[in-house]
Amino acid sequence: MTSPSHVNVSLGERSYDIVIGSGLLGRLGDQLATHVANSHVVVFTDSNVGPIYLEPVVKQLETVAAKVSTITVAAGETSKSVSICDGLWQQMIELGADRRTIVIALGGGVVGDLAGFVAASFTRGLNFIQIPTTLLAQVDSSVGGKVGINLPQAKNMVGAFWQPQTVVIDIDVLKSLPDREFAAGMAEVIKYGVIMDASFFDWLESRTEKILARDPEFLTELIATCCQCKAKVVEEDEKETSGRRAILNYGHTFGHAVESVFGYGNFLHGEAISIGMVAAARMAKKLAMVDQDFCDRQLAIFEAVSLPVNCPPGNESQLVAAMKHYKKVALGKLRFVLPTKFGEVVLVDAPDDDMIGQCYLSDLES
Repeated sequence: MTSPSHVNVSLGERSYDIVIGSGLLGRLGDQLATHVANSHVVVFTDSNVGPIYLEPVVKQLETVAAKVSTITVAAGETSKSVSICDGLWQQMIELGADRRTIVIALGGGVVGDLAGFVAASFTRGLNFIQIPTTLLAQVDSSVGGKVGINLPQAKNMVGAFWQPQTVVIDIDVLKSLPDREFAAGMAEVIKYGVIMDASFFDWLESRTEKILARDPEFLTELIATCCQCKAKVVEEDEKETSGRRAILNYGHTFGHAVESVFGYGNFLHGEAISIGMVAAARMAKKLAMVDQDFCDRQLAIFEAVSLPVNCPPGNESQLVAAMKHYKKVALGKLRFVLPTKFGEVVLVDAPDDDMIGQCYLSDLES
């Protein structure tokens, strides 16, 4: 059992700790006692995670909370919808939730985003705790307070900034994570190396065997490093007012269009983002911002961890059109986060639509 690591997200009165380690779910009652003692807790989970982890988590919470209720949604991105959210608000009323109720998200990014939005909106805001069970959620979506749901036209179009009270990351849950889901999480891990920490990219690049083996001590260090990177950006620009937090969207303008055009769930979020980061690097090369070596190194590490780097060709015009519904389009103008070297990215105004579409194509296709 590895010793827990702690990462603090320093946001004044909204500050919180991220606890990362092995065996944390087995002592969750002690871990969360100061947050949930004598309270009504509602645990949100999904149909994949619930059968594995819900019962032991509820048993732990029952040792400290006054009442523990549970809500299970269907696994998958389609649960982040207006209709599902409306049903969840109704369930909260039926469960007797009030302004002192605490919401806990037990699951991946979909559960965290959905439960977090319910917490942010129900009775104008409930305390909220994240227990992420996928690598992607552990290194990205559980940290930073972004919660929300999708509209048919665009992902995460309705949401809020709602910081959790704490985030508990038990690396043992990754043992049950399917290979495809684990690989999807690596897209966001690799992103941190590209956008702000070149030495971290080098470290990952030379350790793909440890990544694939899911070595516990290695994963604790990897996740803690990612959380530190994200915490630093969130502390500097919590609500995306200065533009600094925009660097976290590297690959996301391209990637969210992939999710929208091909259907939520056909590509996992991390798979769409890996495709998006490859496309962003191609754009940077076309604009003479990076060289071929940069593109090749980024491509190679994605392939080493079994992430897709291209989507089916022939859909470029649809993908570009989908981008224009993206919530980060300002006054109709697309902007892209593009690399200049490993560890550094900048915001760039969009080139013409034809060039944007070509960035989805490999050298063999273009």
